[in-house]
Amino acid sequence: MNAQRGAVLILALIFLLLLTILALSTTSRSLLQERMAGAMRNAQQAEWSAENALRGVEWNIFNGNSVACYNSSNPPTVSAKVTAFRRSSVWLTTGATEYKGAGVAIDYSAASADAALSTAVMAHNPWYTVEYLGQDRSPANGGSPAVEAGSGSSGTTRFYLYRITARATGGSPNTIRVAESTFVTPNQLVCTLT
Repeated sequence: MNAQRGAVLILALIFLLLLTILALSTTSRSLLQERMAGAMRNAQQAEWSAENALRGVEWNIFNGNSVACYNSSNPPTVSAKVTAFRRSSVWLTTGATEYKGAGVAIDYSAASADAALSTAVMAHNPWYTVEYLGQDRSPANGGSPAVEAGSGSSGTTRFYLYRITARATGGSPNTIRVAESTFVTPNQLVCTLT
């Protein structure tokens, strides 16, 4: 009778070890992909939130609604608060205005009673600043003194330039996006912030 040497047992243990390593590798890759997908979703939410604030503020300015703004036109200086708001890499709201929808009070950072909206909760509501940059004097706008829009006088309509900067987060407060637009409108705001 031959003595058993245990070769089958050793091969089975080696095979089991290889399967365990394969399972752990697959699990770690799956977790990495979930993290990347979550980070991408947060980045998209932050981008969309900032764009939403930009478009809402542009709509308010275009309709002649009162919007808090800084006068950066005469002399051409930019407030330190605006510079910090535009350039900071951390969440900053000093000198800015919280955006809660165009004409309505929506809290984008609170869970919604509507099940369809409950997954789009932001860490913070978007914040924005508006800067008056002066009158548009481009050749397309006549490049010369003009009459006020809607004054009934003949002449060129005046257009005014505004720089709008919005900051927003995604579902995570660590994901911050800054969006900026230059908006031209016939409506001039009274800028009181310094």
